[in-house]
Amino acid sequence: MESAVRDAIFKAVETEPFARQFKIRLVRLNDGYSEVEMTYEPERMDNIYRRAHGGAIFALIDEAFETAGQTDGTIAVALNVNVTYISSPKAGARLRATARLIGQSKKTASYEISVTDLDENIIATCQALAYRTGKQIPFLERR
Repeated sequence: MESAVRDAIFKAVETEPFARQFKIRLVRLNDGYSEVEMTYEPERMDNIYRRAHGGAIFALIDEAFETAGQTDGTIAVALNVNVTYISSPKAGARLRATARLIGQSKKTASYEISVTDLDENIIATCQALAYRTGKQIPFLERR
């Protein structure tokens, strides 16, 4: 991956309002691969059953998917995302979503995404399909 693409994606996540709201941090980025983390805060992220809200877990999944999908410097958008929620994290757990490209064509790309806590307990798994537009990511400054 070009260093300009890597730098642009890291900067975009740091300034993205949604990622900032959930305190999501991009920690690793390679071609077709991304790791993002956030801390599960029950007072902000619980559902009516006092368990992690699926939307909070999905937010982390989507950030990993979004960042892994842009590593070639072009825009990829979600076509389909299928999440299986397995367990609720413990209060204060640091969660990591890992997205891996598993196959692509000219117009689509398929990803496996997993969410674990730092003890490797599985919180959720995901299969996601992206549409590859071929258009340059708008926040990339070519040198």
